[in-house]
Amino acid sequence: MPSTPKVGSVLGEFRLSGGRLTGETFRRGDYSLREQRGNPVVLAFYPGDDTPVCTAQLCSYSDGLEELQSTGAVVWGISAQGVDSHERFARARQLRMPLLSDPDRAVARSFGITAPLIGLRRSVFIIDADGRLHWKHVTAVGATFPPSAALASQLAALPA
Repeated sequence: MPSTPKVGSVLGEFRLSGGRLTGETFRRGDYSLREQRGNPVVLAFYPGDDTPVCTAQLCSYSDGLEELQSTGAVVWGISAQGVDSHERFARARQLRMPLLSDPDRAVARSFGITAPLIGLRRSVFIIDADGRLHWKHVTAVGATFPPSAALASQLAALPA
């Protein structure tokens, strides 16, 4: 299994299917990391839709989304569940950030965060506008996550 990328390294491209709840409409589409160049990106990998810690994490980020986006950042939640599951999760919790599907965990593997039993380790990566890894938080077990305010602080530290 590859190790997690080092801070300062340029991250590779990926494209995943997903969707975003806008009003009452869940808009499906493809999301490409390369297409986000010029904007900071927050990637929040989580083990599963509708699980207690994952729900708390994604609700926290959705509640803090305006502050995170005020830095110019986009925020994506990524897990192995399919887009239909993501739509149910987003609607049930009114999650406003895109939720992306990594069903074969190829992207999680490329970030070095796959794990037996749980599928992937709860992890957050902040990528700067040039595609370089600025900050990461990778858990061993997955019961904790950085709060939205910590992400906003890291995003504020990015060069303008």
